[in-house]
Amino acid sequence: MQRRHLIFGGAAAGLGALAAVGATLTGTAQNPASPALDIQLHGETIVPFYGVRQAGVQTPPQAHGSFIALDLNPGTVPDRVRALLKLLSDDAAKLTGGKAALADTEGEMAVRPARLTVTFGFGPGLMSVVAPAKAPAWLKPLPAFSIDRLVPEFSGGDLLLQICSDDPMTVAHAQRMLLKDSRSFATVKWVQQGFRRARGSDETGTTMRNLFGQVDGTANPGPGSQKFGAVVWGDAANPAWTEHGTSLVIRRIRMDLDKWDGLDRPGRDESIGRRMDNGAPLTGVQEHDEPDFDAVNAAGFPVIADFSHLRRARPEDESQRIYRRAYNYDVAPGAGRASESGLVFASYQADVNRQFVPIQQRLDELDLLNEWTTPVGSAVFAIPPGCQPGGFVGETLFV
Repeated sequence: MQRRHLIFGGAAAGLGALAAVGATLTGTAQNPASPALDIQLHGETIVPFYGVRQAGVQTPPQAHGSFIALDLNPGTVPDRVRALLKLLSDDAAKLTGGKAALADTEGEMAVRPARLTVTFGFGPGLMSVVAPAKAPAWLKPLPAFSIDRLVPEFSGGDLLLQICSDDPMTVAHAQRMLLKDSRSFATVKWVQQGFRRARGSDETGTTMRNLFGQVDGTANPGPGSQKFGAVVWGDAANPAWTEHGTSLVIRRIRMDLDKWDGLDRPGRDESIGRRMDNGAPLTGVQEHDEPDFDAVNAAGFPVIADFSHLRRARPEDESQRIYRRAYNYDVAPGAGRASESGLVFASYQADVNRQFVPIQQRLDELDLLNEWTTPVGSAVFAIPPGCQPGGFVGETLFV
């Protein structure tokens, strides 16, 4: 063969190889079936609405949440509350199942529920209209705490709608549908929206972080465990207000991140009683190591200080446990500030007075985190049982 044929032939072969590589790269970038971009979709995942207990409590927390408090219209009678709950239960059952609700003008928005749950809570006002004799003793505003700076726009309410999903579009559509169907019965008192890590960002079961960077909720009982059942749904020693019911305390806690910025890492660890990097207690190595409150340092002082959040929040009485299902919030900061952030703290427990209040009293008395946190909203709701097809949430109140 002539030399020029070898040269041009080799060059052509090289160009062909490059073209093949380019085609492969192009196919990888554009072909959704390519293994390199094989993304698992979660939009069609459904959490059943019907059941003996409401979804959204034991359900592994979704990435996005919206908490809406409604006030019943003046003069509302029990039959009107029944009609409202039947309508909203039907809406919730359809939307969580990936179906358009009745008169849904944007039904296409409903087909990706992404683990949507809608959980109903009853405030003192609703119970006083429907079944005052069945209202638990704890269904009232929490005792006044010295650290509170509560505002009406984030406190109280007659009916709670807790809407959670891994897709914020789904949350927004469900919220709009439920509020559209509530307009003839009630008015919106407040809306609090929050977020966690997007689904798939962390391994399933990873403890969330709040916007302080703190691992938040390490001591939670595992959903589905015997301890979870006793804490949330109650047991013989500490029964819930009704079978398959529980309670929900919502506290909007403002976190002063601008002031927190001035605290160094050792100071942050000491104020919490845990290491910021992995959530381990200062006497341990891993997040779920049991803290040793008797351990002292070389100077003879407790390694986990008495004023630390871990020490104040951890009860001596094992019955004083709660289940945290909180969400972060972040809104537009005011002039001269870098952030306006905090926590929509959602606490589930069988009995508010026996479980939540003692913990909050200890935190009120001596919790160093109070230097950077301020409760600005507070509300208490009774969570009724679930319902079966053809029924509605809250129907047991009308028996």
